[in-house]
Formats: sequence, C-alpha cells, structure tokens
Amino acid sequence: MSTETPQSWARLLVDKGPSLANYFLRRVAHRWDAQDLVQEVYLRLLRSAQGDTGSVRNPEAYLFTVAANLVKEHAQMRQRAPVSSEGLEEVIERLATPCDAGADIDRQLRRQRLAALIDRLSPKCRAVLVLHYRDELSYREIAEQLSISPNMVKKYIVKGLAACRQGLQRYE
Repeated sequence: MSTETPQSWARLLVDKGPSLANYFLRRVAHRWDAQDLVQEVYLRLLRSAQGDTGSVRNPEAYLFTVAANLVKEHAQMRQRAPVSSEGLEEVIERLATPCDAGADIDRQLRRQRLAALIDRLSPKCRAVLVLHYRDELSYREIAEQLSISPNMVKKYIVKGLAACRQGLQRYE
C-alpha cells in the first residue's frame, strides 16, 4: 500500500492518459466531453490525494473506477438536460444585439444564425451560456448547479462565444 501524492497521480495520468481518453471516447458523444472528463478525473484524483482517504492499493484500478463513475454522472446529466430550447431565446437575443445602430437591419438574420450556431454547441456548453447570460449566474453558481469546476464554466463560455464569433464572421 502506498500513499498517493499529486505527483504520482500526474505520472499515472500521463501513462494512462491515452487509454483513459479512448475509454471516454467510446462512451460519450463528443470528443470535447471526453477531454473534459479526463481533466475531471485528474481533479478528483488530486482532491483524493489532499483528503484523508488513506492509501490506494491499485492506483490504475482506482483511476478507471473514477472514470466509470464519471461516465455514469455524465449520462445522468445529459438525461436531465438542464436547458431546453426555450432558454436559448434570451441568450440569442442578448448575443444578437448589434454593436452599432446601423446593424439593426440585420438583427433577425443575426438571430437566426446565432440560433443555428448555439444549437450546434454541446448541451453542457449551451447550458453554461444560458445560465450565465439569461440567468446572470456567476461562474461559481453555474459550476455548483452543473457539478463542474468554475474553470470548466469559463472554458465553456469561451468555447461557446468563440464558436459564435467564428460562425458569424463567415457571414460578414
């Protein structure tokens, strides 16, 4: 029995990272979800190393047990679908607002394009955008509601806004 440290978990994750990523890729719909879940495994391993969980007899088995539990949580979260399409209306409205007065003519077209772009985002990314822009929740509040880290909330907002920005640039 060995006491696990953050460094030993990092080494294990570097060694098993590719197989862990493949494990997630076979079980989730999107590559970005698999990447997020690999990061979440590492965060949970670090938390367990900080706590008084004692030692882990088989770190590799523990790693994949954490991964299996995350896959179950991910599936449950997708079933709950925290945001419906009605919640997107306000987000689309706020993001479609033009920056200058001359763009009012294109408002409806921008709304349609934004709706299509936001619809292509992952469900979690859409949920984060809605909770942030419609409900005006902080990163921490969104993280608690969706059971993700505040850094992941920031990542989803950046990813969602970048996708919208890039998509709208193609039309301009």
